[in-house]
Amino acid sequence: METTFVTKDALKNIVKNRSHLKEMHSERRKYPRRNLNLPIKICDSNFDVVTETKNISGNGAYCVVNKEIPVMTKLNIVLLLPVKNEHKKGVKKISCKGVVVRSEYNKNNGQRSYNLGIYFNEIKESDRKQIISYTTNSLPKS
Repeated sequence: METTFVTKDALKNIVKNRSHLKEMHSERRKYPRRNLNLPIKICDSNFDVVTETKNISGNGAYCVVNKEIPVMTKLNIVLLLPVKNEHKKGVKKISCKGVVVRSEYNKNNGQRSYNLGIYFNEIKESDRKQIISYTTNSLPKS
């Protein structure tokens, strides 16, 4: 049996390359997600829930709700997106439809909550572009 030794520099390069690969893997999304807290209302014929996003992209949102909502539940969604034009700041109300693609029980501080992943399956392309523009323009300036 042969023993192979790896120098510290070689190990650093291996770790660096692995994190680069992980970074490339995470950017495979068509629309990158951004950690942004935006007001969102989700509902169907049986419930209305108002919460805020934890992250959002042009394809969907992730939020925490206090109600169990099963995977594949179809939702009506209203998202409030901050907008700025030349003269004033405002809010753009985006209405679309979505479907729950992830629902995970989360017990925080004795309170029941659920982490919810929502895919926007019916959204106007102009609204999707506004979400993408907002998430892109929310990046910190370097």
